[in-house]
Amino acid sequence: MATVIRSKISNKLSNAATTVTNKSQAKVSGMFAKLGFQAATDEEGLGFAACDDLDYDHRQGLQMDILKNEGMGGEGGGDTGGEGAVEGDSHYQRDGTGPPPSASKDGGFCSDLGGSDKPRITAWEAGWNVTNAIQGMFVLGLPYAILHGGYLGLFLIIFAAVVCCYTGKILIACLYEENEDGQLVRVRDSYVDIANACCAPRFPSLGGHVVNVAQIIELVMTCILYVVVSGNLMYNSFPNLPVSQRSWAIIATAALLPCAFLKNLKAVSKFSLLCTIAHFIINVLVIAYCLSRARDWAWDKVKFYIDVKKFPISIGIIVFSYTSQIFLPSLEGNMQKPSEFHCMMNWTHIAACILKGLFALVAYLTWADETKEVITDNLPSSIRAIVNIFLVSKALLSYPLPFFAAVEVLEKSFFQEGGRAFFPDCYGGDGRLKSWGLSLRCALVVFTMLMAIYVPHFALLMGLTGSLTGAGLCFLLPSLFHLKLLWRKLLWHQVFFDVAIFVIGGICPLPHQRPHHHPLNIFL
Repeated sequence: MATVIRSKISNKLSNAATTVTNKSQAKVSGMFAKLGFQAATDEEGLGFAACDDLDYDHRQGLQMDILKNEGMGGEGGGDTGGEGAVEGDSHYQRDGTGPPPSASKDGGFCSDLGGSDKPRITAWEAGWNVTNAIQGMFVLGLPYAILHGGYLGLFLIIFAAVVCCYTGKILIACLYEENEDGQLVRVRDSYVDIANACCAPRFPSLGGHVVNVAQIIELVMTCILYVVVSGNLMYNSFPNLPVSQRSWAIIATAALLPCAFLKNLKAVSKFSLLCTIAHFIINVLVIAYCLSRARDWAWDKVKFYIDVKKFPISIGIIVFSYTSQIFLPSLEGNMQKPSEFHCMMNWTHIAACILKGLFALVAYLTWADETKEVITDNLPSSIRAIVNIFLVSKALLSYPLPFFAAVEVLEKSFFQEGGRAFFPDCYGGDGRLKSWGLSLRCALVVFTMLMAIYVPHFALLMGLTGSLTGAGLCFLLPSLFHLKLLWRKLLWHQVFFDVAIFVIGGICPLPHQRPHHHPLNIFL
């Protein structure tokens, strides 16, 4: 009897428990159904478990492929700090909500980063390009900056290197986001993509258009300036020859026409290497002459105070001699091992800081208060002619980098935007440049020559637009985009740095007195 009673009670309790369980499952299923999900049955749960095992094996296989490619020198996954980032369109997302495959819609210098048919560059080759950008013609004005800034000018050379290296790194950080596994995924390809992401959802393409215009202005005018400088330097170096300044500019342009055939950054990197060698020779010639006069160095002339009226000139010369941000997204995206980007940035800026500081101090100690706006004007005529030849070589070898960048921006904006392009694609099905596309590139080279020859007061125009676009692309926008996209992950000191750099970037382009009678002063 007791056994029967116990079994009945047990059955009732089991039935009650089953009823409660079914009701709770029904409620949970109803709640998930309202949210757009569907509760899984036991069989489905087993199926999901099996899928998880397959997913794990699949992702492990992908990781092994990535490691194998890196070991063979192939393409590595995008990474900003060596934390094992993977490409957004090759990494499997469990919930299907991962970042979409990156694709630039508005163009940019690095919109073609994922192309497997384009050779990747090493960290050294990327370093040559960065060195080309930050060791430009500005270096010839650094002793003049020490004249008005004294020891504070030397401090600014170090400070500007730190700031520009930092803004370059945070700009690249804006290209990445963390996926659900905590890995960094490259979800954006270019400066334009970053700008569009910051302006979304209200104005999804406004930022890209603004950045594109600023990039084109900055890059094309830089190309024009190299033609102007080449013509002026050759004319001043050989004043007795019956060749006008315009004729020298035409000759320089003829030497630059092969730039129209450039296909990738690897070829540009070779020109940047030669440009760095030319720059090194210029430094050696000037420093060697200064060392020959070391016994006359005027240490007592280096000031601890500043010339308030002319010190803004020093700020402009020093700060804008480090700007390379406009090229960085493309360089990082085309690197064989993007994890080496930070190391490359550190060493290039450290080397630039040391060389610039040494060059500026030694040259100023040699001529002291007689230091001119461009230090080559202080050299004897025999040495000056040799240095000017190397300066012309440096200007011509510097031309391919901004030219190639400008071509990429224009092609992606007007010719390679799919259904939204204004003109047909300038590349054939086999990836080769069409003849009319090559003609347009040659036309851009000729356009830079015509602007250099016929536009009056071009130096003043460049001084205005270059300061505005340079400050915006190198200081204002990187710090603003970093705050906008990564606000929740930033520490307090990172927020402070970004805000401080934004303020500095707003002050630097303010108009101030600049000398402009020398051909190189258009860079200052």
